[in-house]
Amino acid sequence: MSAAPRDHASNPPIPELICELCRLFYQHGWVSGTGGGISIRGPEGIYMAPSGVQKERLQPEDIFVLSDRATGEHDCEVVRAPASGLKVSECRPLFFNAYRLRDAGAVMHSHSVWAVLAARLFAPQGGPGEFVCQGLEMQKGLRGMGCFDTLRVPIIANTPRESQLTASMAEAMLAYPDVDAVLVAGHGVYVWGRDWVQAKTQAESFDYLFRAVVESHRLGLPLGGA
Repeated sequence: MSAAPRDHASNPPIPELICELCRLFYQHGWVSGTGGGISIRGPEGIYMAPSGVQKERLQPEDIFVLSDRATGEHDCEVVRAPASGLKVSECRPLFFNAYRLRDAGAVMHSHSVWAVLAARLFAPQGGPGEFVCQGLEMQKGLRGMGCFDTLRVPIIANTPRESQLTASMAEAMLAYPDVDAVLVAGHGVYVWGRDWVQAKTQAESFDYLFRAVVESHRLGLPLGGA
């Protein structure tokens, strides 16, 4: 089992850090079957894991670097590409939503089963909706959130291709400026933060909250929130 990522005082180079985090996320069940991904803003631009690969087997030389001036799906200039012929992540325009609209330092995309079930619980038909919880201590792991506050996370409908989520994700982000996540029905969740440490902290906190609410529902306990 790989070691946990080192803290911000001893960061490895960003490509190594992305590989390290992908191995950790694989252990969480967030990036199974080539799904999910991560990107981190760095001095050369946006570092991003490639598409359609086993994330737990990534090597630093597999990581793309994209210009941080890109504003959409088709203008993500590749600054440095792997020699292996890998593809740029299908998630790239969604990652860039967080960089453009929230000035994020890192974005994480999880295919966690708890995110999928949480979205299904609050939007059972797979359409837009809102995940709600209240009174859980792990809410403190989220930006500006206390344990007795009411957390509301937008849910957007899934699309055949990931890049087709770009507009609806951006709309949800603008409608919910105080939350750093968007759930995608039947798919997973996007989470971001000012740097990789905050993004990781929030991704883990959201996943805990999704699981707590789903299990509460299964046990017939009150869900909390309104």
